[in-house]
Parts: sequence; structure tokens; C-alpha cells
Amino acid sequence: MKNLLLISLLITTAIVARAEEHLRLATTTSTSDSGLLPAINPTFEKQAGVKVDVIAVGSGKALALGRNGDVDVLLTHDPLAEESFMADGVGVGRQAVMENDFVIVGPASDPAGVGQAVSAADAISRIAKAKAWFVSRGDKSGTHVKEQALFNAAAVSADAAWYLSAGQGMAPVLQIADQKPAYTLADRGTWLALRGKLGLKLLYAGDPILVNPYHLMRVNPARHPTTNAKLAEAYANFLTGAEGQGLISTFKVDGEVLFRPTAGK
Repeated sequence: MKNLLLISLLITTAIVARAEEHLRLATTTSTSDSGLLPAINPTFEKQAGVKVDVIAVGSGKALALGRNGDVDVLLTHDPLAEESFMADGVGVGRQAVMENDFVIVGPASDPAGVGQAVSAADAISRIAKAKAWFVSRGDKSGTHVKEQALFNAAAVSADAAWYLSAGQGMAPVLQIADQKPAYTLADRGTWLALRGKLGLKLLYAGDPILVNPYHLMRVNPARHPTTNAKLAEAYANFLTGAEGQGLISTFKVDGEVLFRPTAGK
């Protein structure tokens, strides 16, 4: 009898496990490292009775997963690459979700004088002139793309001896910069989430070029029929709806809001 009960329990568990739907979300490391998605996804999971499988990588890798049909929905922060993704017919329903900004952080001693910079490009120029260590994500993420734009604006070569390409996500890069110590470009959300564990200081922010918008896109089911289009649409509606936007607006670390909701703007 005990064996029969055990078998029945195992079968029931297996059926429940198979019945639970999974939504595959490719997103940036910043949405995970900052703690945002771990804080808001459980609300959607409970309401929809599903599990959101978060794949946190750079925006470039996230978009590649979407192109291959390996995920159902994407939340990224690389506008130009997103527009290409949509123009190629791989994505549908691109919507603004939220924004924050990029900041330049570095050693408290600030050997390059970044704290006195008058623009983001000037900050990069100062780092180059001082030949101070700079750690790049080097992973084709939205942050890496923005960094490259700043280096181009400053007419600075990114292959200098003081430039380190880590090929890592935002959290590891901040840790590497802290250990060096070195300067780096970070999204404000991840910076705020980790700053209490680091000796780095925020040295430059505020240039309009540093605005960091995030958009949600669903993978086109006409291109990839195995995509869970229904769940992807439900998640999009949640994240851009009143409840999702409210959760984003109230998510804080150390009393500071990390992201500003932008749906509908």
C-alpha cells in the first residue's frame, strides 16, 4: 500500500511539473543584478500560474537568443540593435518599459580627475590622458555599446594598455574595477545595488547621452512557431500595465529608486 501511495504521489508530482508553463525571458544582467526582476516576477508568476525562466546576459546575447527562437520575450537596453531586431521581423510589440542612466565610477582618489569632467566624453578623455585603468564589459551588451559610443565621441582608442576588456556582466566588472582599482561605466541600477560592497565612488553622471532606456519585445511567432506567444503577451501586458509599472516605480535599494517606469511614453 505504501508503495502504491508513493507511486501515486510521484505520478501526481510529475503531472503538476509538466502542467506548469514556463516563460523564457532573455534580459540584461542589470535587471537581474539590481534585484529588480527577482522582486517583481513572482507577482506575475503567481497570477499567471507560470514560471519565468530568466536568462540574464548582455543585450547582444539576449537578442541573439531571440533571433534563434530560444526565448519567448526580451527586455533589453540597446535601442539601435532593438530597432534592427524589429526591422528584420524577428520581434513584435516593442514597448518602452523603464529607464535609468549610466554612471562613471572609479577610485575614490580619482587620479584622472573624472569628477571635474564637463561631459561624459570629457570624462573618458581624462581617463585616457591619465592612462588610468578602465574596465570594460567587452560583451556586446547595451552598456558596452554605450561605452564604445563615449570612446568614439572622445576620439579615444579602446585598445590602449590601460583598457581591460573583461567579457563579463555588470556585477563582475564592478568587482574587478574595485579590486584594480579602475574606472568603469555602469548602469545606475546595478551600481546602487552593489555600491555598499565596493570602495568605488560615483564620479560622473548627468550627461543626456547617458540616459539608458529599456524596451520589451516579443519574439515573432510567425518566425518561430514554438514561441509561447500567449504567455509572452501576458508578460508584456503585466510589465507595461499599471501593476508592473507600479512595482518598478517603488523598487528601491537603500531608499533610492533604481528605475523609472516609461510605458506609454
